[in-house]
Amino acid sequence: MSPLLEIRNIGCLNPDNHYVFQDINLEVHSGDIIILQGKSGCGKTTLLKCMSHLRPYKGDVLLHGKTPKALGIPSYRTHVMYVPQRPSLLPGTPRDFLHTIINLRAHQTHPNKCTEEEITQQTLDIASQLHAEELLWDRDWSNLSGGESQRIALSVALGLDTAEVLLLDEPTSALDPESSGLVERLITERVRGSHASLKAVIWITHSEEQGQRVGTRFCQLTAGECKEEQRI
Repeated sequence: MSPLLEIRNIGCLNPDNHYVFQDINLEVHSGDIIILQGKSGCGKTTLLKCMSHLRPYKGDVLLHGKTPKALGIPSYRTHVMYVPQRPSLLPGTPRDFLHTIINLRAHQTHPNKCTEEEITQQTLDIASQLHAEELLWDRDWSNLSGGESQRIALSVALGLDTAEVLLLDEPTSALDPESSGLVERLITERVRGSHASLKAVIWITHSEEQGQRVGTRFCQLTAGECKEEQRI
């Protein structure tokens, strides 16, 4: 079966022209929840940003066999979506952010396009499942807690319902165990279900226990290499 997303010989340089990592290869298939682990500073976040075409890299990233440039980079980013660990750095309110994203041309022309009202409602419904109250959507991001920001950012990514691959950067690092469990169940159900666009996830976590609960495959990033581990 052809991979959904393929990473071929990816390398990324830091500002002093030393490689953060190089020659990373990875195939992502439908149904995968790939747990990406490694020590702090080893390049996990940088790798996700390269995959989402948010940072320059050497090598090739292919979605359904096509490069981001061939697909159109804005369109590619609707299909391969990066969710940062700290979305509170965004300006304005979450509702402003959602309105802006919905009205970007890449989302307006997406095959799964719904009306703004429909997308907003399904996003709010997902947020409610994660116990993020609707009043939070009209607060500035800077006035939200880390956990509130994480749940809302994830709700937006899922509510848009365009991403085939989600790149999650420690999406539950600021959440309590109950809220983390809600996120874990929601993500795994969506990947395994057929009602949403989401087909696969690459998930950074420092929690071995969380990785075991949600992961189907496990990769360790260390010494500039990404090695897949076999788990029993």
